[in-house]
Amino acid sequence: MSECTHDCAVCGENCGERQEPQTLLKECSPNARAGKVYGVVSGKGGVGKSMVTSQLAVTMRRKGYGVGVLDADVTGPSIPKAFGVHGQAVGSEAGIYPMESKTGIQIMSTNLLLPDETDPVIWRGPVISGVVQQFWTDVLWNCDYLFVDMPPGTGDVSLSVFQSIPLNGILIVASPQELVGMVVEKAVKMAEMMEVPILGLIENMSYAACPDCGKKIRLFGEGKTQEAAKRHNLPLLAEMPIDPALAALADAGCIEDFQGNWLDSAAALLEGK
Repeated sequence: MSECTHDCAVCGENCGERQEPQTLLKECSPNARAGKVYGVVSGKGGVGKSMVTSQLAVTMRRKGYGVGVLDADVTGPSIPKAFGVHGQAVGSEAGIYPMESKTGIQIMSTNLLLPDETDPVIWRGPVISGVVQQFWTDVLWNCDYLFVDMPPGTGDVSLSVFQSIPLNGILIVASPQELVGMVVEKAVKMAEMMEVPILGLIENMSYAACPDCGKKIRLFGEGKTQEAAKRHNLPLLAEMPIDPALAALADAGCIEDFQGNWLDSAAALLEGK
């Protein structure tokens, strides 16, 4: 036997001091049930990731499933407002109870823990990452599908989610601009490094429908998301429109009233997993 280097990751010897790498994944509360867990991510902000998360949750709820949304965008939470959920979450010795929307979608967000939902969250990265982990370990989820609305980019919180929450896969949200190729690349590479399956891409703000004839008008030109999807051998699951009615519904807390079937293919994929 060669001299021990105490680095088990590069040593093939099966000695008594060998230590297997420890997982960082956390278990949810023993009093909770979360069936499949999917992250909704983007390489940059402003592409409508929370809008996609909200509509995907509504789509799965309309199919009769129990659905939850974990709002991991701690410093910029928007999920509660989109669903018209306000007030403060409560808990017991068993854990924290998620709040519910009018159709029964379970929601947990920083806004539901603050004395005033307009208070800013001025916390350092480790604190934010710890809160996100607690949204997974301490909240009493009871759902078939849990969607994690991730913050943009590849920083502390995204890393914490990938390392601590056992994701069944992620969906990457992009916009049609030329810049999308680079930001998709970053999100894809991070997922590959963390060994998290990528289910596919969703392009938001793909087009505006003419109110008279229904023709799709590509305001940003032909989207580059399809090219990025082909480059990484991933499916383009949906092209979502620019629609002022959707923004109005989110602002009014009525996103559950949206009409549209553009996420049906993505929902069917999730059902088949």
